[in-house]
Amino acid sequence: MDFIDIGIKFTYVLLAITTVTAIVMPLIQALSNDPKSLLKSGAGLGGILLIYFIAYLLAGNEVTAKYAEFGVDSATSQMVGGILITMYILMFTALLGILYSEASKMFT
Repeated sequence: MDFIDIGIKFTYVLLAITTVTAIVMPLIQALSNDPKSLLKSGAGLGGILLIYFIAYLLAGNEVTAKYAEFGVDSATSQMVGGILITMYILMFTALLGILYSEASKMFT
C-alpha cells in the first residue's frame, strides 16, 4: 500500500464523516429547537418518494443483450429508468418554477 492508497482511504473516511455530520447535525438542531419544522422536510421527502414511485411504475424493464453482459436484469433496468424519469420530472418542475418566477417579476 503506497501513499496514494492511504490518501484515498483517508479521503473516503473524511467524506463519510462529513456526510453523516451534514445529515445528523441539522436533525439534532431541529429536534432541540423546533420539532415541527421536521414536518416540512418530511413532506418534501415524501413528495419526492411519491414522484419516484410513480416514475418507477412508468419505467420499462427491457434489457438489451449489451446490458445483459454487464449483469443488468429487469429489476435494475426498471430502477434506473425510474430514477431517470424522476430526474426529468424534477428538472422540468424546476425549469417551470424558474420561468414562472421570472415572468411574475416582469409583470409586477
